[in-house]
Amino acid sequence: MSNPIRVLLVDDHSIVRFGYQQLLTRSDDIEVIAEAENCADALRAYRKLTPDVVILDLSMPMDSDSEEIQSTAGGLEAIRRIRSYDNNARILVVSGLDSNPYPQRAAQAGVQGYVTKRNASAELRQAVFNIAKGETFYSKSISHLIDCEEEAYEDNQLSQLTARELEIFSMIAEGHSVNSIADVMHLSSKTVHAHRSNLMRKLNISSSAEIIHIAMRAGILQT
Repeated sequence: MSNPIRVLLVDDHSIVRFGYQQLLTRSDDIEVIAEAENCADALRAYRKLTPDVVILDLSMPMDSDSEEIQSTAGGLEAIRRIRSYDNNARILVVSGLDSNPYPQRAAQAGVQGYVTKRNASAELRQAVFNIAKGETFYSKSISHLIDCEEEAYEDNQLSQLTARELEIFSMIAEGHSVNSIADVMHLSSKTVHAHRSNLMRKLNISSSAEIIHIAMRAGILQT
């Protein structure tokens, strides 16, 4: 029998990780070798174990010292850090964010798959098999978003933002201050203020309340 596919699970909710583990390990062809609940721990686990496939959510804290700062920035940063360490890393996103710009930003960051949480029970194992073989796997509702050009969803205001601006937008929308964002992302407050000014100019808005409104419409925040 061939060796099982070695998986690293990254999600800040233990009950979600347990559910995924039950789905993945119902036979001997997949083995969950480690779990992590934030961006920093995910990178440490990857460097130590070099799993065949990483499964991660986009919404998670950056590290254990910032557990109260759960943001899509954590998942995007985890992808960036793991891919920076190993450009051959195979990463599968499982997320409730099923509209652009998040699927496309994740693909641009180098993931090989994106499964919506509502489809995870039906698609997770097959996605892992595909990605372990060097293929890709996207939920049907996601695949057309990955292939589309920016102009195809220009009505989505967030498509104008860079990856870093999108991360900071998400954290501001989730109620985090400039100083806390700077601390968590290891940036200066001046740099965060500059990104905030740029994203507000691109979105043609002038207040944090408008950021929250856009985030709600995009499904980033729950109404």
